[in-house]
Amino acid sequence: MALKQGVVAFWKNYDRKAVIRAAQLAEELGYDSIWIPEAWAYEQFQLLTEIALSTRRIKVATGIANVFSRSAGLLAMSAATLDEISEGRAIIGLGTSGKLVVENFHGAAYEKPLTRLRETIGIMRALWRGERLRPELSSLFDARQFKLEMNPLRPNIPVFVASLQEKAIKEIGALADGWLPTFWPYRDLKDGIALIREGATKAGRDPNAIEVAPFVGVVPMDDVAAARAIIKPLVSFYIGGMGTYYHAMFCRYGFKDTADTVRELYNTGKRREASEAVSDELIDAIAICGPGVHCREQLQEWHHNGVDLALINLPTGMPGEMTEMFLRELAPR
Repeated sequence: MALKQGVVAFWKNYDRKAVIRAAQLAEELGYDSIWIPEAWAYEQFQLLTEIALSTRRIKVATGIANVFSRSAGLLAMSAATLDEISEGRAIIGLGTSGKLVVENFHGAAYEKPLTRLRETIGIMRALWRGERLRPELSSLFDARQFKLEMNPLRPNIPVFVASLQEKAIKEIGALADGWLPTFWPYRDLKDGIALIREGATKAGRDPNAIEVAPFVGVVPMDDVAAARAIIKPLVSFYIGGMGTYYHAMFCRYGFKDTADTVRELYNTGKRREASEAVSDELIDAIAICGPGVHCREQLQEWHHNGVDLALINLPTGMPGEMTEMFLRELAPR
């Protein structure tokens, strides 16, 4: 099967009209889907509805919705509504987010994140099937009696999960339709895929039906060093400012010296030095930088390493003409 490609908007410095134009062009060029993130800026379901009404074919996806800021019932309602408005084009990307944003922005207790993720998926699927809630669906609240007083267009809206933890990745195999890894070295995706296959086989599901859809930073520039430099600040932020998961993953896959140095510099306030300390080898393992031809070839290399759907980050802070050039350069062939 050919590699599918989606596009991902950045979560801030967001120009609504520019993203709608990008979605329309991406649809014209054959991209599979557009993914809208959510942090502490725009709300994603409203933006996806606006995109859905401005397009006809391209899939519209949350990239990602956290399972703490909305109840499982509200997520099910929002997804079913978006799916109806888009005429069956919705994909729901879910994740647990992190303690700081959940507790200090949303005011919710960051407790039992994996349990909440697992039970949210089960509740959403039950509601989409037209079932009533029942106590065994949740250990976190008294789920009972309620059902959706609407008929969802599809009872099986695709659910993709963003996770780096072994237990959660196995549960993707049992419960979800896709995996959304971030900054996972592409040559080592086989490790995550093996966990998914294990979980799927145990649950009696076909592991080949579960898509691998990593977020991929792609910078098509002839100046490779300059291209890498664009991605390095974000990588240093993930190592130093996003908890322990990314640091641990990079250590596990042979980048311990880089990860330790970047974390120390970042956490002592030396942000520029932290970015500069991100090695070229790490960038080349988790992103794609270089001339357009090289980028297209590398996307196929990622495909050969298990990627079904490459989610390519749209450029930020660029004029519309540059975004159009970017989309045309990397368009599915």
